[in-house]
Amino acid sequence: MSRPVLDIHDKPTGGQLVTLSFQHLFAMFGSTILVPQLVGLDPAIALLTSGIATIIFLFITQFKVPAYLGSSFAFISPIITVAGLDASGIAINPGNAMIGAMAVGVVYAIVALLIKLTGYKWLMALLPPIVVAPVIIVIGLGLAGTAVDMAMNITVDGVKQYSGLHFSAALVTLFAAIIFNVYFKNILSAMPILLGLIVGYLYSLAIGLVDFTAVKEASWFALPNFLIPGVDYEFNITATILLGMVPVVIVTISEHIGHQLVLGKVVERNYIKDPGLHRSLLGDGLGTFISALIGGPPKTTYGENIGVLAITKVYSVYVIFGAAIAAILISFLGKIMAIISTIPTAVLGGISILLFGIIASSGLRMFVESRVDFGNNRNMVIASVILVIGIGGAKIEYGSFLISGMALAAIVGVLLNLILPSSDKNIENNH
Repeated sequence: MSRPVLDIHDKPTGGQLVTLSFQHLFAMFGSTILVPQLVGLDPAIALLTSGIATIIFLFITQFKVPAYLGSSFAFISPIITVAGLDASGIAINPGNAMIGAMAVGVVYAIVALLIKLTGYKWLMALLPPIVVAPVIIVIGLGLAGTAVDMAMNITVDGVKQYSGLHFSAALVTLFAAIIFNVYFKNILSAMPILLGLIVGYLYSLAIGLVDFTAVKEASWFALPNFLIPGVDYEFNITATILLGMVPVVIVTISEHIGHQLVLGKVVERNYIKDPGLHRSLLGDGLGTFISALIGGPPKTTYGENIGVLAITKVYSVYVIFGAAIAAILISFLGKIMAIISTIPTAVLGGISILLFGIIASSGLRMFVESRVDFGNNRNMVIASVILVIGIGGAKIEYGSFLISGMALAAIVGVLLNLILPSSDKNIENNH
């Protein structure tokens, strides 16, 4: 491989720091603000907590891992389930999602401790591709109806109606993102979500779908909408919240390991050994916990930013730190946050069609790359049950206790993998 332009601990010049940091900011920006838009949370707090979580991650990993943490798409459906959305798309009980996200952070810490004490091979046995891949597919396809509804329907007097005009904005957004992703091979290919949103927004502006009232009324400086436990909501842990959110770690921990392996290949380091998977998982989990503590969505390392590293060959942790600081500062700029709030639902729907489809397709890719044998009845049974329970929306409900959809599918998948006998475990080893 060619030499890096800036290696892990190389310090950029002032000019380089600004331009390269904003490059990473742009790469993660679209996805990080999209998640709160879809689950009824505040984009400003998501941006603020992404910066804070990234800085926490850098400290925990001893400034050895140049990774950026943004909003996790895996938690979209669980957040909607435990928090609920009103008619205008605002979370009804956002505190429930925060409690669940804090619990996720605690689980990450427990897993990190176990890995430090016992190694990580047990985790690979617990989360093989035959379990993780179909759950990833469920995450993507389970949200397909939401994406299409956002893309082509509008609400008039409480009733949903098809709108060809809005659907055209969704399609323009979708195809713009596809073009940037497929036909551009430079830095632009690493940020198709942001660029698709920009093109869709400009088109929506041209056809009169954008209302700037909120921008005119917004102040230049504004505090994000913090959600503090015991102040903004009652801190009440329930089984429904825990079972609605925590099982998703089956996917996100696997995603984390995959990102660490890919990032290690890009920068020619072994991050599983140094600083260790336990440190990177703890950094991810603590970032999620602190994010939830002040009202932000769960966090994950971002493939978009790994793509920027691969393209630019700038691996400096100073640049990642700079991007985190920039995200924190921008989150307090009321006018910019107000502009983000004017993005039409159809534009968000158009980009979601691509994003949720890519999530589902990445599950299919895991099947292929891991060479899961569907001639093996055991594998066929596990995948089939996970897919139908997850996409079909199966649930177990008893009084106030509820576990449904993807969370239930993930738990059933893990149990089936542990219970059903297997004569060939190595087929299912994805790392």
